[in-house]
Amino acid sequence: MKTRTWWFAVLGLLLGLLPEGLQAELKLPAVIGDNMVLQRERPLPIWGWESPGTAVTVGLGAAEATTTAGDDGRWQVELPPQAAGGPHRLTITASRTLELENILIGEVWVCSGQSNMAWTVAASANPQEEIAAGNFPQIRHIKIANTPAESPQEDVPSGGWQVCTPDTVAQFSAVGYYFGRHLHQQLDVPIGLIGSNWGGTRIEPWTPPAGFQHVPALHEIADNLDQYPRRTAEGRVNHQSPLALYNGMIHPLLPTAVRGAIWYQGESNRGEGLLYHEKMKALIHGWRTVWNDPQMPFYYVQLAPFRYRGEPTALPGIWEAQLKTLCLPHTGMAVTVDIGDLDDIHPANKQDVGKRLALWALAKTYGQEELVYSGPLFRDVAFQGGEAIVSFDHVGGGLVSRDGQPLSWFTLAGEDQQFVPAEARIVGDTVVVSADGIAEPVAVRFGWDQEAEPNLSNREGLPASPFRSDCW
Repeated sequence: MKTRTWWFAVLGLLLGLLPEGLQAELKLPAVIGDNMVLQRERPLPIWGWESPGTAVTVGLGAAEATTTAGDDGRWQVELPPQAAGGPHRLTITASRTLELENILIGEVWVCSGQSNMAWTVAASANPQEEIAAGNFPQIRHIKIANTPAESPQEDVPSGGWQVCTPDTVAQFSAVGYYFGRHLHQQLDVPIGLIGSNWGGTRIEPWTPPAGFQHVPALHEIADNLDQYPRRTAEGRVNHQSPLALYNGMIHPLLPTAVRGAIWYQGESNRGEGLLYHEKMKALIHGWRTVWNDPQMPFYYVQLAPFRYRGEPTALPGIWEAQLKTLCLPHTGMAVTVDIGDLDDIHPANKQDVGKRLALWALAKTYGQEELVYSGPLFRDVAFQGGEAIVSFDHVGGGLVSRDGQPLSWFTLAGEDQQFVPAEARIVGDTVVVSADGIAEPVAVRFGWDQEAEPNLSNREGLPASPFRSDCW
């Protein structure tokens, strides 16, 4: 009897040492659970782990699929596309049966970036009113834990999917929530928000290998991917190192079906100028590659003005890189020069940030192109008669000064490359700019300073993006 007991103890110890995927118990990734939202009108991958060779059956409504756990314990099925709706029950039957409750079918978005995306509803403008009004049971949010990793991970800790109520919404990503709320109100479908973000992080750790390999300007990283992520002096994975957060916080989400991504980041890459555009290209291409969706929508926030230490044009350099990234298909940019706080790197007004991102999504992803979804964006400039005549896209119902004051933050330069403050006036859909002492201007800039809060907008209240016509 003692011998049998000893063998059972040894067997239990050995089973405990097996990788999770090889243990004889059905397990699901954190991103699949009660209250989740599944992407409508897309094939739905559902996956997990079981003991090798175990048959697994997954059912959702009338749909059902069966597979067998592989030698590594992993299994995956694909359910057919579903229309928006719910609640549903998702049943997984293997060595045991799991029943996931209150599942909705709708629109799923990844909400990523650094602290301005992580910033919560409770920490943003009008928190008491917003929390009290946060009763939207068809909006769901899951927060992915801050988890750097040395290699691509199969799972990641999270707090699970939460239904939006006044008891839960306070800790949702504010930008994500206000983005999702506007979509929900306009589309009348459930919204799922996957909050995978980390304050203070650079763009490189979020980028997959395929992204670096796609962009020639980043060859130094691409040629040395086997050296990343790196470790700190204390031996921990450096969360600012290339690949670290992709490995730990994005790869575990795959292959979750999503509609697209929203992104709020750049403060930690300030000073890189147009190199940041190359890094945005890498991130966007990389995510589209790993999600196997070349047209995956990617909408991002242009940083707000702030009094950083150092060079006052370092922030405009990031603005320029973000503006240039609009040349990539299926992208959009929410301009925030009018809703920042020069003394706070985390502006409180996240409501308008989320709504402006949602306008891009409604117009470009959901086909509501009658919307005015962007403020004026620089198109070109003509120099004649000692003036600069600036043309814009996205003038909407017309160009205006949002505060009724003369247009601000325009500067002109001649061949000497010395910029001086300029006067500007609206003429139709153009802005005509002139300056004393500049008889033959050759370059115009708008909002080219980290403290610039210019007042040019369209009649719909969407501000113009800073720009420069030169490349000096």
